[in-house]
Amino acid sequence: MEQDISIKITDREGVVHAIDAPTDMAMNLMEVVRSYELAPEGTIGVCGGMAMCASCQCYVVSDTVLPEMQDDEEAMLSEAFYVKDNSRLGCQIQMTPEMQGLEVILAPES
Repeated sequence: MEQDISIKITDREGVVHAIDAPTDMAMNLMEVVRSYELAPEGTIGVCGGMAMCASCQCYVVSDTVLPEMQDDEEAMLSEAFYVKDNSRLGCQIQMTPEMQGLEVILAPES
């Protein structure tokens, strides 16, 4: 069984949460945020993690190497609000051992 990884998520109120995320459950960052209830119900992952709504947009502030952005994610971010150079969709970031030390800030609600 793989180990949990330590990540930090700053919620929309500015509170930093140091959490352990499982790497053996095929979860993505959006699902981790929802399972730890770090955003009000119905405000994150509205599309169910299909890269179609940008409600799980976050800003990656660590130097963690992320998988390359796919076309669907890039297209969604091109239409989203509050996009920055370090914006990613949480639903597209899988919790793998390589994500150890990931630090993100949840983008404001659009």
